[in-house]
Amino acid sequence: MIDYFRTNSDNILYWLRWHAWLSALPLVLGLLIALPLGWLARRYRWLYLPMVTTAGLLYTIPSLALFILLPGLLKTRILDASNVVVALTIYTVALLVRVVADALAAVPEEVLQAATAMGYRRIGRLLKVELPIAVPVIAAGLRVAAVSNVSLVSVSALIGIPELGRLFTDGFQLTYQTPIVLGIILSVLLALVFDTVIQVAARLLTPWRRAVAR
Repeated sequence: MIDYFRTNSDNILYWLRWHAWLSALPLVLGLLIALPLGWLARRYRWLYLPMVTTAGLLYTIPSLALFILLPGLLKTRILDASNVVVALTIYTVALLVRVVADALAAVPEEVLQAATAMGYRRIGRLLKVELPIAVPVIAAGLRVAAVSNVSLVSVSALIGIPELGRLFTDGFQLTYQTPIVLGIILSVLLALVFDTVIQVAARLLTPWRRAVAR
């Protein structure tokens, strides 16, 4: 395996960079979209069920089918990486809408009343009180979405997108297990990196939890 990596290191590192980018960008975009949607589902309870149901239905769409359908909808080329970004952003939103809504709903009512008594208006209370308290739950959902994205990006190799999935297709075509095993190892390591980054970010955003732990 080491010899295979050395021989093909340029391609593998190129694919790894693309895989990381195609996994990370939809995660960020999906979170930015899911936050207001989750807040709306929390604020207007009649929106919760239709939003969560729609999100669940979106997540059931097969990824390969979505990668193939999006070029026609977006008027892009089949090999355009933006198709993958849009598809995975949809999946990320589908995973996070309910997480955000439930995380905000879990903020204790007495905390909300205290924030209101201190003069926080609705948006200020959301940004400075509700979201910080909801960070651990949202981070847990992000960790699931990150691992899911790393896995789903590999499917795009079937339509020619350069990423670690190329190791799987090459290994299958050559009936050679080494690139397949290497692709699995690199995908797992990449998922662990994302997971660690999210955990560290959540820890930095919730310093009071460390203080309580002491």
